[in-house]
Amino acid sequence: MKNSVSDHSFYVESDEEEEEVEKEFDKAEENNEGNASDSSDSSADHQQQIKPGSYNTSWPQSYRQSIDLYSSVQSPSIGFLGTPTLSRLGSSFLSSSLTRRHTPETLPTVTKPLLDEQQQQQRRSSHALLPPLPTRRYSIRKDEKPLVAHELPLSRQCSFGQAVLNGINVLCGVGILSTSYAAKEGGWAGLSILFIFAALSFYTGILLRYCLDSAPGLETYPDIGQAAFGNFGRVAISIILYVELYACCIEYIILESDNLSSLFPNANISLGGFELNSHVLFALMTTLAVLPTVWLRDLRVLSYISAGGVIASVLVVLCLFWVGLVDGVGFHNKGTTLNLGTLPVAVGLYGYCYSGHAVFPNIYTSMARPNQFPAVLLTCFGICTLLYAGVAVMGYKMFGDSIQSQFTLNLPQDLVATKIAVWTTVVNPFTKYALTMSPVAMCLEELIPSNHSKSYIYSILIRTALVVSTLIVGLSVPFFGLVMSLIGSLLTMLVTLILPCACFLSIVRGKITRLQGALCIIIISVGAVSCSFGTYSALSKIVESLKR
Repeated sequence: MKNSVSDHSFYVESDEEEEEVEKEFDKAEENNEGNASDSSDSSADHQQQIKPGSYNTSWPQSYRQSIDLYSSVQSPSIGFLGTPTLSRLGSSFLSSSLTRRHTPETLPTVTKPLLDEQQQQQRRSSHALLPPLPTRRYSIRKDEKPLVAHELPLSRQCSFGQAVLNGINVLCGVGILSTSYAAKEGGWAGLSILFIFAALSFYTGILLRYCLDSAPGLETYPDIGQAAFGNFGRVAISIILYVELYACCIEYIILESDNLSSLFPNANISLGGFELNSHVLFALMTTLAVLPTVWLRDLRVLSYISAGGVIASVLVVLCLFWVGLVDGVGFHNKGTTLNLGTLPVAVGLYGYCYSGHAVFPNIYTSMARPNQFPAVLLTCFGICTLLYAGVAVMGYKMFGDSIQSQFTLNLPQDLVATKIAVWTTVVNPFTKYALTMSPVAMCLEELIPSNHSKSYIYSILIRTALVVSTLIVGLSVPFFGLVMSLIGSLLTMLVTLILPCACFLSIVRGKITRLQGALCIIIISVGAVSCSFGTYSALSKIVESLKR
């Protein structure tokens, strides 16, 4: 895209500075080559074949920066597409200097993190068979095409606590509202599926780390797909990840419509002879409210606020506990031991709870101490599983078979705790919608022809079309629990269970033990069976519900 530099908010150094950076980079390459010549010839050939950054030159190039923003806490700054950002004027939240070390998918502006960070360390693998990654340095040349017209700062030095916060913020989302419904669909015995998926998802998260450490230049999930299956693997995995994010935005529309309708059931409006009931009205109002946030070119303020998603999840759980214990609803329902007929729906709902693998590679590569990544995953999965299981047990014991797809819809409307829970549920998706949709929009914006000088107009059109389409789909299939089960069965099983194992077997072939190979085959089989039965069951129930 041949936009002006100001349109892109893309910082380009002066000729002299650029030449100095290029000379330093060339000198570093010569030194690396000299060091490599001291080693064996095969090692030198291997380093020449795998060059840093060789995995992120294909579509989508914007994945790293968009997912980093989606998953991490950033310093706030606001700007719209095609306009200069306030960060360029010098915000108190921003660091006073710019760095020239960045990959082709990152922009040179850097924000000061909210938590203390340590100096950058070289990423090393704890796996004996996997080599450490070399230090990488890149510069943006003036003749290069800017990849994305959005200024998205990245924090590459997360501490343990910040990594845990980011992980929980991704894992513990709207899925927590439906675990009680999943307990009803699967019965008490079906609750064991939640813990099985937690263990399997934790293991596949570790496998992604091994894949990242297998070669220099691997930083994201699409990079892993490319290393395992070539460009086809990169594109296929990227499409699956983007479809999953898009589907989550549809869930946000349905969620807002359901909960606002519970607060204002008598709301309706007539437009041109069309009567809009409360569900349609609030879905439309939600779309109009989130549309300007999707147009934002700098989403750091939303990323900053969305970190409160962890607090929101805990607050909703506390409200459920308060209603059951203090407000007198009680935990009296016995429930059913096992519901075989609707168990596949529960499989999809439980699977949806662990749909964070698209972000795990970004969290790992942003850590100051990557060797702490297993502990980060264990902490995230442990906390989230306890929250999921607690809500499932409390909600099912409180409301029994009358539990709805979101337990907030079952809470007595006259209680203060109910108001807090519902409004917390309503407010939280407003900050996450734009962050979730932004990666999808940015990957499509990469396809805009470079000869359009005002590409931000096309960006606005793309983003508006995406938002409107989520409204149409949400109104066409307004079944929160069933849509979540479909996403969990069809997409999450691929992203969380099947693809990590398949990529691991392809990348590290010949170096794995029989136990590792057997575990991967078992996990792939579990994922395939769950995907098949869960998808069929969810689709059949959606069709059945539409016929009513």
